[in-house]
Amino acid sequence: MPPSTTPTLRQQRLGAELRKLREHAGLTSTAAAELLGVNQARISSIEAGRYAVSAERVRAFARGYDCADESLIEALCAMTGGRTRGWWDEYRDHLPTALIDLAELEHHAVELRVCLVIHIPALLQTTDHARALFQEVAPPLLPYEVEHRLSHRIKRQGVLHGRRAVRYTALIHEAALRMGFGGREVARAQLQHLIDMGEHDNVVVRVIPFGSGFPGTGQSIDYLSGRVPQLDTVQLDTHHGCEFLDAQSQLTKYRTVLDRMEPAALPSSESRDFIHRIAQQL
Repeated sequence: MPPSTTPTLRQQRLGAELRKLREHAGLTSTAAAELLGVNQARISSIEAGRYAVSAERVRAFARGYDCADESLIEALCAMTGGRTRGWWDEYRDHLPTALIDLAELEHHAVELRVCLVIHIPALLQTTDHARALFQEVAPPLLPYEVEHRLSHRIKRQGVLHGRRAVRYTALIHEAALRMGFGGREVARAQLQHLIDMGEHDNVVVRVIPFGSGFPGTGQSIDYLSGRVPQLDTVQLDTHHGCEFLDAQSQLTKYRTVLDRMEPAALPSSESRDFIHRIAQQL
């Protein structure tokens, strides 16, 4: 398969996981190349995500590295074949690369868990609410940039619908429900949309009210579960864009934080009533 000069985050992750397997086997890239019958430069390119590999090659690497974790091997094989051509590809010339990578990661995730304090989760936002947020971005976005980001966000929400709908759990702090972005009518419609989405079998919406405590730093967390826990990813929103974390210690930390947040949240039915009361107060 031909090399890629601009590997996606998913391709880079596959290469990084193959590097971990090699290092766990105690092999240098030179030794691995000799063992597997390829040149050292090819090993380096594969591990950097610049050269696509086949499922057969991944299995050969796993055998050479004495990896016996069949679940992990099959999950890595599912990541092969080069860049995924999805709807997000049409935005590559219009949006930051991190947003394209996020859409691709969500598409391949088997479960999504989020916790937000100030904002409504992106996958649960209405069009008007999302537009109001994008219009407040600093530095300001041009009108066509707002529309590109808006359509991209709405298309991302497709992972919650259809036959392949992913399981989605959203823990939302009361503060986010009361921010009122876009004005009274937009805010009311957004809260009703949260209630409606919470009725879907694959969507869980739970509210963390003021006074119930809040484990962690209050940072927004987007946890994307892969086919196996080793392939999970955490996405954090920052002022300079998306940040992705995948070190095992980081994954363990954020899983623990989310697990500790859930007891602070109201059950789904109580959360629905809570959101409805806030909407009536607007």
